[in-house]
Amino acid sequence: MRILQPNGLAPDRKQLLIRFWVSASRFWWEEKARAIGLTIFLVGLLLLQLTVQLLLNLWNRNFFDALGRKDGHTLWVQAQLFLPLAAASIFLAATSVWGRMTAQRSWREFLTRHVIEQWLKKDGFRHLDHLTKGSENPEYRIAVDIRIATDAPIDFAMALLASVLTSITFFTVLWKIGGSLSFALSSAQVTIPGYLVFGVIIYSGVVSGLMVLFGRHLTGVSERLNQNEAEFRAAVDAFREEKGRAEGLLRDDRRQILQLKLQAVLLWWREYCWQLVHTTLVSHGNFLFAPVVAWILCVPKYLSGAMSLGELTQAAAAFVVVQAAFNWLVDNYARFADWRSAAHRVATLLLALDELEKKGRTESFSRN
Repeated sequence: MRILQPNGLAPDRKQLLIRFWVSASRFWWEEKARAIGLTIFLVGLLLLQLTVQLLLNLWNRNFFDALGRKDGHTLWVQAQLFLPLAAASIFLAATSVWGRMTAQRSWREFLTRHVIEQWLKKDGFRHLDHLTKGSENPEYRIAVDIRIATDAPIDFAMALLASVLTSITFFTVLWKIGGSLSFALSSAQVTIPGYLVFGVIIYSGVVSGLMVLFGRHLTGVSERLNQNEAEFRAAVDAFREEKGRAEGLLRDDRRQILQLKLQAVLLWWREYCWQLVHTTLVSHGNFLFAPVVAWILCVPKYLSGAMSLGELTQAAAAFVVVQAAFNWLVDNYARFADWRSAAHRVATLLLALDELEKKGRTESFSRN
């Protein structure tokens, strides 16, 4: 699905992403007021959500400490405190969805209008099919790929910022609550300061590494699947638009093409399925093992009396929160592959339109 540059070389993935961002980033300059306003709104919501999350973590500690003491009065007070915290968390989560989707819709609208304008300029859509590569199924790229290519980056950016801020915030909790872990090794006494912090870093690194290993082919497979889906849709449209029985032979040819396109879609869908199976092994395994690893790391200090029940639950909850933040790649790997595929397809269309415009300028110059 790549187009050839004038020197005969196909653009690599880096060039495709650069070309995509050249057009997509114009939204943040040409619609500056709206883009900056939405960005500030989303970041503000994120900070409020993080504050509520930290308060819920502290509530978790106080509640289980009261439970360990069998303090009924404090338990009732904590139960009452939970309601406003939960309400605030729910409200902020719902508001965040509205803000995020509003930003995505605005960006998609801008980029779609820009690409359509280029597509329609000087009836370029009539001549685009004459290019050998990079112009297949432009309707699919405009209607579907632009949506994917503009939805995902906003989700990624907010999730990444949330992961960084969450890690920094809850590192403090892990360092303070977990403290140091001392144990005897041969005849020496070994002390690991902030051992829970090191534990979550090592665990998250292992899980992220496994995800990269198991899902290393996902982007390429997703790209091929999207291309074949687009070609299959184009074949269906061509078959539907056929008129008259006099074209029976042509109809048979198109039916055969349709069957071949369907087989290609199913073939790459199967490959895509296996890639998701591989990544699910890692993501679901992490979902099950992360809280268990947290408890295993915390239990020795609890049994020794160095950590209360509330501190144990607070530290374990903070461990799960931090590893989830660290494993941003694990949670978003499949979708990141889909986004790269969509961005590449939009970029190839833009490059094809660039080539068409350049060709038109050259012909106009030659005539003059």
